[in-house]
Amino acid sequence: MANIQERRDKSGRRICYSIRVHRGRGAEGKQLKPYTATFEVKPTWTEKSARKKAEAFAATFEKECREGVTSDSRQTFRDYCEYVLELKESRGVKHSTIVRYKELTDRIFPAMGHIKLKDLRADHLNSLYTALGKEGAEKGSDKAVCKLDLASLLKDKGLTRAGIANTSELPLGAVCAAIKGKPVGVDIAGGVANALGVKLDKAFSIQKNQRSLSAKTVVEHHRLISTVLEQASKEGLVPFNVAGKATLPKVEKKEVNYFQPEQVAAIRETLETEPIKWRTITHLLLITGARRGEILGLKWDKVDFEAEHIHICNSVLYSADIGIYESTPKTATSNRYVSLPRETMEMLREYRIWQNTERLRLGTYYENQGFVFTQDNGCPMHPDSVTDWLAKFSKRHGLPHITTHAFRHTMASMLYFNGVDSVSISKRLGHAQVSTTANIYAHVMEEADERNADILAEVFLKKA
Repeated sequence: MANIQERRDKSGRRICYSIRVHRGRGAEGKQLKPYTATFEVKPTWTEKSARKKAEAFAATFEKECREGVTSDSRQTFRDYCEYVLELKESRGVKHSTIVRYKELTDRIFPAMGHIKLKDLRADHLNSLYTALGKEGAEKGSDKAVCKLDLASLLKDKGLTRAGIANTSELPLGAVCAAIKGKPVGVDIAGGVANALGVKLDKAFSIQKNQRSLSAKTVVEHHRLISTVLEQASKEGLVPFNVAGKATLPKVEKKEVNYFQPEQVAAIRETLETEPIKWRTITHLLLITGARRGEILGLKWDKVDFEAEHIHICNSVLYSADIGIYESTPKTATSNRYVSLPRETMEMLREYRIWQNTERLRLGTYYENQGFVFTQDNGCPMHPDSVTDWLAKFSKRHGLPHITTHAFRHTMASMLYFNGVDSVSISKRLGHAQVSTTANIYAHVMEEADERNADILAEVFLKKA
């Protein structure tokens, strides 16, 4: 039964009725907020007539609530967004996706989190997207650079870098960078200054962020908002998804970065002087075109030496809230078998012998979890460790800047240039749709077609 309460103004005149419908308790046993509605009273109505109309409205409202086709007039975008994220997490959406969504809400909530769902308009969204495209919108990119001789100050106070890192709960590398005068985050600088007993503005100069968000990142914010409002539309909280009426910034399509054959040859030649673990990781990234998390998630029982292929069905990721963890690959089609050349299989055999030797040498310190690539103690590697090593490797040998995705693009491009079809390439990359592959490598396909034209001219049109 709906609860009906009349509301009067200061003069005692009845102005409306407040309607509340009990929702019960949630899965965790917490009392859910009731559905609420307001029934306005016209001045010309009698008290009896107003009450009767309010009771009829309340009965209809309660029926709609029970059938799930009503809207909570007081629910804000922030409250409902948090509910949707909890719902998606409980339905199995990847942890990395939920973490990214929450990062996006840090910019969305201050701008429109307080607005009620029923009052949200397209111009609210357009104003947010315009603000995100302006300078300074990239949160957390302010940097601090020391302006004092922190090393001497450290010595005078009898402190150590490791000691500051431990007492302030800061990464040792970040503390060392701050003391060396390298740009660090303001939070890191604040921790170091506090440990040294000096004020932040006395020890560091702050370099304000002047960067704006890219159009692609702005569209990411829009997609989250649209996802939330689409759920609200399904639940009958809003009549339609207003995000569909917003105007988005134009995202310029960037051409993928891939290495030329001579660059690949230089990288492979230089790798011969590097440790076998890093040589094997880099080789697999290039040959398989796999994502870095997929390579780090590979286990020995998924390496088939007889069939000469690997089964990519696991991924190693990192999140600040839970650390290094295992997950499934990015999409369902990312669970795939990737064939490898005989040379790669031989390299894996050689590397496994080295790893087994290391495991025996380290004894109980080594925790064998079956991963192909591990930290010194046998635990899965941090994904960023691969990115960092490649950056240092390329700088050390004067090579072009190397990223894991550049290897992925290189593999796909080389296959296109050698006449392999999009379906086969898409399957090897683990894309959810062939159209994704075709869109990403459109310019590569055009260049490959130009080369094919030259080949045809050479075969059919060359005069004897």
